[in-house]
Amino acid sequence: MVQSNSFLRFIYTFVVAAFALFAFSVIYKAFFAKTDEGMTAGSRLNDVPSDLLEYERNTISVFQEASPAVVFVHNLQKRRESYFSFNVLEVEAGSGFLWDRAGHIVTNYHVVQGANRVAVTLIDGKTYNAQTIGVEPRKDLAVLKIDLKRTNVVPFGDKVANSAEARVGQKAIAIGNPHGLDHTLTVGSVSALGRSMNSIVEGITIRDMIQTDAAINLGNSGGPLLDSRGQLIGMNTLILRNTTGIGFAVPSNTIDRIVNQIIQYGRSVQSGVGISIFPDRITQSIGVDGVVVQEVYPNSPAEKFGMRGTSRDQYGRIILGDIIVSIDGNPISNYDDMYNAFDEISPGDSVDLVFLRDGEERSGLVEVVAVSE
Repeated sequence: MVQSNSFLRFIYTFVVAAFALFAFSVIYKAFFAKTDEGMTAGSRLNDVPSDLLEYERNTISVFQEASPAVVFVHNLQKRRESYFSFNVLEVEAGSGFLWDRAGHIVTNYHVVQGANRVAVTLIDGKTYNAQTIGVEPRKDLAVLKIDLKRTNVVPFGDKVANSAEARVGQKAIAIGNPHGLDHTLTVGSVSALGRSMNSIVEGITIRDMIQTDAAINLGNSGGPLLDSRGQLIGMNTLILRNTTGIGFAVPSNTIDRIVNQIIQYGRSVQSGVGISIFPDRITQSIGVDGVVVQEVYPNSPAEKFGMRGTSRDQYGRIILGDIIVSIDGNPISNYDDMYNAFDEISPGDSVDLVFLRDGEERSGLVEVVAVSE
């Protein structure tokens, strides 16, 4: 009987100890352990040697704090190499960065263009299938989402600088995760502001881009361009072919506006007044400098203002619609000018519209609404 009681006490003690050990491990992992997925920027910070130059210390600090939020983006496509096979190949790869703790990832559109499936690898080495939430090819932007359970990494959506305040000569730090080999860092300066480059969409330019001499190497597209405070001033997008030290980044103000629209609506919000226009090739062929209104949509601000679309007379002759030549003081010569003039105008605002009708100039304030194109 004594032996039986001793055995029961042993079992009871063992169970209590095992339960206590399990509870301790759970609490430790939740609050103290530096797990890969919950790794904070602070957990990666090492003491920077005091004998380094302040410029070096700043660069190291920014890199250690920012790099955990920079990811590797896989573009997976099915390619038919023979009649009997569809092989899944990674045909394009680039970088991206964590935008928020909900798991949204920002990258370039050209990094994920044509993908059958997109995957994202985080700093902990884990790879997640990613859903494409929305894209804006005209800005070379794409927003992805992964099933991120939790993270203590500071996302870049929390540290967006006002790119309009960027200055030529200030420090520019480019971080990427090319080919999943680990993070890379290049440092330079803001070389120029307000640059325009052709987008993937024909006839549209990306304006107000930041030019930098911080090298944007192959695979670094989609990574962040940071200032000396570690704040986002742009997204590394392209280098000028056959050049050295001429790279371009989409400005942070554009990223912040478009990305939040895509997260909320699944697409970017384009402003307009409710018209369709003729393609540039047609207006150029007839020698028109401006955009010619093809159709005025019913119940649109343009119709309420009295704008006129293109029509035919009783003899079948074409009567050109109104020709828009200025929006808020910005000269309008083509669709690109009109798109960019409306780009930063929010629905509900009004624009000063100047147009020609039968050679006579007319103008007035027209309400701006959200349009599908």
